[in-house]
Amino acid sequence: MSEQERVDGTNGAVGAGGEDPGRRVRAALEAVLMVADEPVRVQALARATGEAPDEVDLLLRELAGEYAEQGRGFELREVGGGWRVYSRAEHADVVEAFLLDGQTAKLTQAALETLAIVAYRQPVSRARVSAVRGVSVDGVMRTLLTRGLVCEAGVEATSGATLYRTTEEFLQRMGLDGLEDLPPLAPFLPDELTVEDLEPREVLAEPVREPVPAAPGVGDDEVPGRGASTQEPRPGLEHHQEDS
Repeated sequence: MSEQERVDGTNGAVGAGGEDPGRRVRAALEAVLMVADEPVRVQALARATGEAPDEVDLLLRELAGEYAEQGRGFELREVGGGWRVYSRAEHADVVEAFLLDGQTAKLTQAALETLAIVAYRQPVSRARVSAVRGVSVDGVMRTLLTRGLVCEAGVEATSGATLYRTTEEFLQRMGLDGLEDLPPLAPFLPDELTVEDLEPREVLAEPVREPVPAAPGVGDDEVPGRGASTQEPRPGLEHHQEDS
């Protein structure tokens, strides 16, 4: 691949119907990154696109450079061993104002759909919600978090992804005493879907427990803060001490 072809995002070949394979892969990478709620490793992107990891890594760096050069409102960053799209720091005040303003506004249709998925499938990750809706839910989830309708519930047992659940504020707004008062989901599903089709649910990882310190051994000669042990030595103990 020539230098100009890399800059143009092509590999010098044109597929059937005049399609540019290089441009197709770049578009596919952007599509995946738009719905990713955590940094995605190059290997995972390579598997998804069917391209070699080295080629994917090169295309990602080209995309990041293009976004920076064009002054986009978002950027592509390499963080935590993977790649993810972020809004630019210089626009943080605008993003914050938008989210805070949303606290006094009605929820959009997208927010209601996302909130419904969280309510019925909790605990659930952003990736799973994005998969159900078919679009990125990062912005919507931030709005729901800001308005106190959802919160973090822990991490998924196998993937380590952050899981989310609804809050007491959600129950109060909906006039529910508990999640068991949610209306049955089945009547609202399309004819081709059943509740079982939405399984399996994601599993919340067990909290890490601190190790319990071992208790002092019975028969220790000296224990800090205590006097000498009054326990009689066990048979063979005196002989062992003499040998040492």
